[in-house]
Amino acid sequence: MLSFLIKRLAGMIPVVLMVMVAVFAFVHLLPGDPARLVAGPEATAQDVAAVRTALGLDKPLPQQFLTYVGNTLQGDFGMSLKTRRPVVEEIGMRLMPTVWLTLFAMVWSVAIGLLIGVVSAVKRGRWPDYGGMILAVSGISFPPFWLGLLLINLFSVRLGWLPTGGYGTWQHFLMPSFTLGLGVAAVMARFTRSAFIEIAREDYVRTARAKGVPERSVIWRHSLRNALIPIITMVGLQFGFLLGGSIVIESVFAWPGVGRLLVDSVSYRDYPVIQALVLMFSLQFIFINLLVDILYVFANPEIRYK
Repeated sequence: MLSFLIKRLAGMIPVVLMVMVAVFAFVHLLPGDPARLVAGPEATAQDVAAVRTALGLDKPLPQQFLTYVGNTLQGDFGMSLKTRRPVVEEIGMRLMPTVWLTLFAMVWSVAIGLLIGVVSAVKRGRWPDYGGMILAVSGISFPPFWLGLLLINLFSVRLGWLPTGGYGTWQHFLMPSFTLGLGVAAVMARFTRSAFIEIAREDYVRTARAKGVPERSVIWRHSLRNALIPIITMVGLQFGFLLGGSIVIESVFAWPGVGRLLVDSVSYRDYPVIQALVLMFSLQFIFINLLVDILYVFANPEIRYK
C-alpha cells in the first residue's frame, strides 16, 4: 500500500502542473483590467500603470507564471486585490461553511439514494421500483437554481418557516442542502439499482439463496457488500461535484462559502483569489480519486495494491 501511495502521489505532479497551467491561462483570458479595478474608475493612466507594476501584471506572462508556481509551492497565493488580505485568509474564512454544507448534503443524499436503489432493485418490476425511479428521474430533472428559488418562495416567503439565506443555525442548512443533494440522491438511487441488479445475477448470490440463507443476509451481506466498489467510485465523484456545484447554491441562498467567494472574485477580476479557488476545486478531484482507491481495500479486503 505504501509503495502504491508513493507512486500515485508522484504521478500527481505532472497533473498538478497541467492544472496550474490551465488555471493561469483561464484567469488571464478573463476580460477586464484588474489594475483599473484596483485603482478605481477615476484613476489616471499613470495611477493604473503604477498599480499594474505593483501587482506584477506588467511582466511577461511566462515570468508571471513562474512567479505564480514558485509562490504556490511555498503556500503563498498572494493578496486579494479586493480586500488586500492574504488569499489564504480569505479562503479560510469561507471554507468551513462550504465543507459543512457539502458534508450535510452528501450524508443524507447517499443514505437516501442507497435505500431507494436497494429497494428498487429488490422490488424490481413492482410499484416500489417504479416509484423510486420516478423520484430519481424527477430529482435529476430539477435545475438546482430553479429548485432553490422555488423552495425560498414556498418555505420562506409564503410559509415563513425557514430563513431565506445566511449561515448559522440548523434551519439555514435545510433548503441549501436539499437543493444541493437532490441530484446526488437521484444519481445514487439509479446507480445503486443497476449495480445491485448486476450483482444479484452472480452465481454466489444464487448459491446463497439455494442454501437457505435468509433474504436479508443475502441482500445486505452478499449483494450490497460486493456492489460497494462501483458505489464508492460514484460517491467519490459526486462529492467532488457537490463541492463544485455549491457555487450556484451558495449564490441562490447567500451562503458565505467559497463558491460565492469565487463568483464575487470573478466579478471583481480578483486574479489571486480566482487562481487559488479554481486550483483548489481542480485538485480536490485528484485527491478524492486517491481516497476512493484507498477505500476499495476496506470495502473488499481481497484487493491488494502493489
